[in-house]
Amino acid sequence: MKIAIITIAGVSSRFNEGVPESEKRHKIIYYEKNKTNSLLYHLLIKCNFADRIILVAGNRFEEVKAYCSELPDTIKSRTDLVYNEHYADLASGYSLYVGLKEAFEKYDGIEQILFVEGDLDIDNESFNEVVNTNKNVLTYSYEPIYANKAVVLYKGGDDRYRYAFNSSHGLLKIDECFSVILNSGQMWKFTDSEKLKAANEKFYELEKDGTNLKIIQNYIDMCVSDDFELKGLKRWTNCNTRDDYRKILSYWEKENT
Repeated sequence: MKIAIITIAGVSSRFNEGVPESEKRHKIIYYEKNKTNSLLYHLLIKCNFADRIILVAGNRFEEVKAYCSELPDTIKSRTDLVYNEHYADLASGYSLYVGLKEAFEKYDGIEQILFVEGDLDIDNESFNEVVNTNKNVLTYSYEPIYANKAVVLYKGGDDRYRYAFNSSHGLLKIDECFSVILNSGQMWKFTDSEKLKAANEKFYELEKDGTNLKIIQNYIDMCVSDDFELKGLKRWTNCNTRDDYRKILSYWEKENT
C-alpha cells in the first residue's frame, strides 16, 4: 500500500493579513474563479499514485471539510480527513504525527509513505520523480540558502544527513564539518514503515512540541546514508501570501497552455 500524507493545519495568518474577516480563507483551499485552482486540489491530483491520502487539518476545519465534500468521487473515496486538535498550541511535528498515527492504525502492508507540506506547489516532473524512486527520498530546491528563511539539509562528517534551521529567522550556525549542504525541499518519501513508526513514537514520547523535522530526523538516524536518494525540485513555491498564490496560479496556467 502507498500512502500520501498532506499536512494543512496551519493558521494562514500571513495569507489573510489585511483581509476583511468575511474574506479570510484557509490558503490550502483558496481559489479565484475556479475551485480546481486551489493548492489542495493540485496536490491531490499529484497524489493519484497513492492508495490512500491522509489530510491533516486544524485551522478552519469546517471550511476544509466542506471543500473536500465537493471533490470528485475518485479523489474523495481515497481521502481521509483527520483533525489535529493541537494545531494552535503545538508545532508542525504534531500534524505529521497525527497523519502517521492514522496510517499505522488503519492500514496494513504499507510499502511507502510520501509526506508533503500542503502550502507548497511543486512542478509535476519533480513530484513524479520522487514518487517513482524506489528508495527513501530527501528533496532539495535550487534556491539560494538564506538563514532567515531556509531549512538546510546537509551531510555531516559521520556521513549522516541532518537538518538545521533557525526558528527565530536569524543567523544559522552549523557546529560540524559537512560534505554537502542544500536548501531543503519540504517533501519526503519513506520506505521502511517499521522504522517510521518507531520514529513517530519516539517523537510523541520525547519531543511532541517539535517540528516535523524531529520525526524525519529520528527516521534518518535509524538508517544509513545509502538508504536515501536526493532529488532536486525544479520548481518549489511556498504559498505564504495571496501574491504567492497568484504567482503559482500563473505557473498552472502556463502548464495548461
